[in-house]
Amino acid sequence: MNQFEQTLQPLAHKTLAEKLYLVRFKTDTESHLKVDPEKCKPCKDKDCIYICPAEVYKLDEKENIVISYEACLECGTCRIACEFIEWRNPKGGYGVCYRYG
Repeated sequence: MNQFEQTLQPLAHKTLAEKLYLVRFKTDTESHLKVDPEKCKPCKDKDCIYICPAEVYKLDEKENIVISYEACLECGTCRIACEFIEWRNPKGGYGVCYRYG
Protein backbone atom coordinates (compact mmCIF):
# COMPACT_ATOMS: atom_id res chain seq x y z
CA MET A 1 0.00 0.00 0.00
CA ASN A 2 1.47 3.38 -0.99
CA GLN A 3 1.41 6.54 1.14
CA PHE A 4 -1.61 7.98 -0.71
CA GLU A 5 -3.66 4.82 -0.09
CA GLN A 6 -2.65 4.85 3.59
CA THR A 7 -3.84 8.46 3.90
CA LEU A 8 -7.25 7.61 2.46
CA GLN A 9 -7.78 4.36 4.35
CA PRO A 10 -9.35 5.92 7.51
CA LEU A 11 -12.02 7.52 5.28
CA ALA A 12 -12.74 4.38 3.26
CA HIS A 13 -15.41 3.02 5.61
CA LYS A 14 -17.16 6.29 6.46
CA THR A 15 -20.55 7.28 5.08
CA LEU A 16 -20.93 10.37 2.90
CA ALA A 17 -22.49 12.25 5.82
CA GLU A 18 -19.52 11.35 8.04
CA LYS A 19 -17.08 12.53 5.38
CA LEU A 20 -18.97 15.80 4.84
CA TYR A 21 -18.89 16.42 8.59
CA LEU A 22 -15.10 16.67 8.33
CA VAL A 23 -15.30 19.73 6.05
CA ARG A 24 -15.08 23.16 7.70
CA PHE A 25 -16.35 26.38 6.15
CA LYS A 26 -16.00 30.11 6.64
CA THR A 27 -19.36 31.36 5.41
CA ASP A 28 -19.79 34.68 3.63
CA THR A 29 -23.03 36.62 4.00
CA GLU A 30 -23.37 36.72 0.20
CA SER A 31 -24.02 33.58 -1.84
CA HIS A 32 -21.56 32.61 -4.56
CA LEU A 33 -24.37 30.59 -6.21
CA LYS A 34 -27.24 32.22 -8.06
CA VAL A 35 -30.20 30.78 -9.96
CA ASP A 36 -32.87 32.70 -11.87
CA PRO A 37 -36.13 31.28 -10.46
CA GLU A 38 -37.98 31.96 -13.73
CA LYS A 39 -35.55 29.80 -15.68
CA CYS A 40 -35.65 27.14 -12.98
CA LYS A 41 -39.43 26.65 -12.74
CA PRO A 42 -40.00 25.02 -16.16
CA CYS A 43 -37.12 22.57 -15.61
CA LYS A 44 -38.57 19.08 -15.21
CA ASP A 45 -35.41 17.17 -14.28
CA LYS A 46 -33.99 19.44 -11.55
CA ASP A 47 -30.58 17.81 -12.00
CA CYS A 48 -28.97 20.22 -9.54
CA ILE A 49 -30.91 18.62 -6.68
CA TYR A 50 -29.65 15.13 -7.44
CA ILE A 51 -26.10 15.84 -8.55
CA CYS A 52 -24.86 18.01 -5.68
CA PRO A 53 -22.96 15.86 -3.14
CA ALA A 54 -23.60 18.41 -0.37
CA GLU A 55 -27.35 18.66 -1.08
CA VAL A 56 -27.09 22.44 -1.50
CA TYR A 57 -30.16 22.56 -3.79
CA LYS A 58 -33.59 21.56 -2.48
CA LEU A 59 -37.22 22.21 -3.36
CA ASP A 60 -39.49 24.06 -0.98
CA GLU A 61 -43.20 23.29 -0.57
CA LYS A 62 -44.03 25.40 -3.66
CA GLU A 63 -41.47 23.54 -5.81
CA ASN A 64 -39.06 26.50 -5.83
CA ILE A 65 -35.32 25.88 -5.61
CA VAL A 66 -33.76 26.81 -2.28
CA ILE A 67 -29.98 27.19 -2.22
CA SER A 68 -28.05 26.47 0.98
CA TYR A 69 -24.77 27.91 -0.32
CA GLU A 70 -23.20 27.67 3.15
CA ALA A 71 -22.69 23.92 2.67
CA CYS A 72 -21.22 24.14 -0.85
CA LEU A 73 -18.09 22.01 -1.36
CA GLU A 74 -17.08 24.19 -4.34
CA CYS A 75 -16.79 21.18 -6.64
CA GLY A 76 -18.58 22.97 -9.51
CA THR A 77 -20.66 19.94 -10.48
CA CYS A 78 -23.88 21.94 -10.41
CA ARG A 79 -22.71 24.38 -13.06
CA ILE A 80 -22.00 21.46 -15.38
CA ALA A 81 -25.43 19.92 -14.71
CA CYS A 82 -27.36 23.17 -15.20
CA GLU A 83 -26.49 26.01 -17.53
CA PHE A 84 -28.66 28.41 -15.52
CA ILE A 85 -26.65 28.19 -12.30
CA GLU A 86 -24.27 31.11 -11.92
CA TRP A 87 -21.33 29.73 -9.93
CA ARG A 88 -18.43 31.88 -8.73
CA ASN A 89 -15.60 31.12 -6.37
CA PRO A 90 -16.39 32.49 -2.91
CA LYS A 91 -14.64 35.73 -1.97
CA GLY A 92 -11.09 35.30 -0.72
CA GLY A 93 -10.96 33.77 2.73
CA TYR A 94 -14.48 32.32 2.52
CA GLY A 95 -15.86 28.93 1.55
CA VAL A 96 -14.23 25.59 2.25
CA CYS A 97 -11.30 26.28 4.53
CA TYR A 98 -10.24 22.93 5.99
CA ARG A 99 -10.99 19.24 5.82
CA TYR A 100 -10.17 17.24 8.92
CA GLY A 101 -8.89 13.72 8.47
